Order: sequence, then C-alpha cells, then structure tokens
Amino acid sequence: MDLFPAYFPLAGRRVVIAGHGEAADNKARLFEGSPATLVRVDGPAAFLPGTYAGAVLAFVAGDDEVFLQAAASAARAARVLVNVVDRPAMSDFNTPAVIDRGEVVAAVGTGGASPTLATKLRNDIEVQVPEGSGRVAALLRRFQDEVRAALPALHERRAFLRDAVTGEAAQAAMGGDMDKAGELFRQALAKGVGREGKVRFIAGKGPADLLTLRAVRALSAADVLVADDGADPDVLALVRRDVQRLSLDEAGAERLIALAGEGRQIVRLIVAPVDPTAIQALAAAAVAVEVLMAAPAA
Repeated sequence: MDLFPAYFPLAGRRVVIAGHGEAADNKARLFEGSPATLVRVDGPAAFLPGTYAGAVLAFVAGDDEVFLQAAASAARAARVLVNVVDRPAMSDFNTPAVIDRGEVVAAVGTGGASPTLATKLRNDIEVQVPEGSGRVAALLRRFQDEVRAALPALHERRAFLRDAVTGEAAQAAMGGDMDKAGELFRQALAKGVGREGKVRFIAGKGPADLLTLRAVRALSAADVLVADDGADPDVLALVRRDVQRLSLDEAGAERLIALAGEGRQIVRLIVAPVDPTAIQALAAAAVAVEVLMAAPAA
C-alpha cells in the first residue's frame, strides 16, 4: 500500500482554501453541506500563518508558482496539512475522488498519478452505494451505546450488526423513515442474537478469483480463522484483519465445537481435500458444517 487513506472529522473544524479560480471553487464544493467552517482567502492574507491557525486542512490553488509556494509554506508554519492542487510533489496529502452519502463516505485515490482514473473508478463504485446508505450509518451511530450494552461479547455484536445492516430497520432508514427504523432496530436488539455457530471449510489454495460468492462472504464474516500452511495470500486477504486466528495445533475438534457453541462463525481454510473425519466429529457434536469449495475453472 503506497498511500494510507484517513478520514478527518469536520464538525467544528475549519478548512481553509487559498487562491481563486475553477480549481479553488472545485475544492470548496467538496465541503458543501459538511459541518466544517469553510474559509476562502486570496492575496496577502494567504501568506500569513495566522490565516491557517486551527484549521484541520488547507488547500492552495492557482497558477502563480510563487503564490503556491508562499501559501503552502504559511499553512505548514501553522502546522496544517496542505494540498496544493495539481501539484502532488508540493502536497502533504492528495484529494481522492469522493462518493458522498452523508455519514457514509467512500474515496478512491491514485496518489495524484491519475485523477481521471480515480474519477472513473469512483463512478463504477458509486452505483453500488445507495443514496440512503448514510441514513443507515446514522441509525447505527444512534444505537451504538445501546448495542454495546446489550451485546458486550464482540462476536455477538458483530453478528447482530451484520444482520442489522440488511434488516428491516436498515431498509426503513434507506427509505427515509427514521422513526420506523428506530422502532424496528430496538425490536431487533431486544430479540438479541440467535445465530448458530458454524464451521465452514473453504479451499484456500487459490486463486482467489475462483472462490464462490458464498465463500467470499463467509470469509468476510468470519470470527475465527484456521488456515493450512500454504494458503493463498490473496484468499487470506479477504478475511478481516481483526479476525481471531488459530494455529492448526490450537484448532482441534473440541476447540472448534466450543467456539461454535458460542455462536462463532469459523472458517477452516484448507489446501488439501477435506478430511471427512473432521466433519464427522463436528457433526456428531451437532455443529453446523458447510463445505464451500472453489468454483470450477472455466
């Protein structure tokens, strides 16, 4: 990863845009509707560090090289990160192509190498992010504390939230009825988590693009991962970074049975044929088992 993406909270923060013209106006439009206080400056004021004091970000735009360098230096003197529009070498950060859905924000960046490619990829992704996604995020934020209190166990909380983001409450929020969404969410939370634990055997030898969609979803939803030596790194990359990882020595039948009894979603990545005795031992203990192999090659 050549670039690290990060999100800056904007509520109660200042953003300074120095310069004028189309490039400066385009940056200003990025913050329309945001809770940030936008400050536009030009001329000598752009060269004063005090202009940028307390800002979270600064953007400098224009055609005059002297203006760009002086304004950028003033922003840095105020300890503010600065983006000089269309000058990656002069910038502390690059502006990505942004998908704005309120509380849901997605971004595609190329490190300034190709804004056109970033825009193209943003357009491809944008159709996959519904307009109401921000309202679903707002609903989940509203109930964060209640969910943590009701479901202190991390794996139970994750299981509930995985269902919640596609459940009736989320659908109501997506449609704009936040009162109904809140009522449905409270009802779902009162019921708690009823998901049974399961062990899924998935072919981990790769390549990753031969995995079935169900296998990919199982990997992303896993609470526990047990992988054979030699599992394809691209397959392993589909698992969340915070998944609990067990070595083969730690993942005997008794351990898996106990974890499944707690409602954990366990993925067993294998690079050899499935051992039928392992499945039989789990089935004998009434543990749900699913075998999700790679899709056949074309």
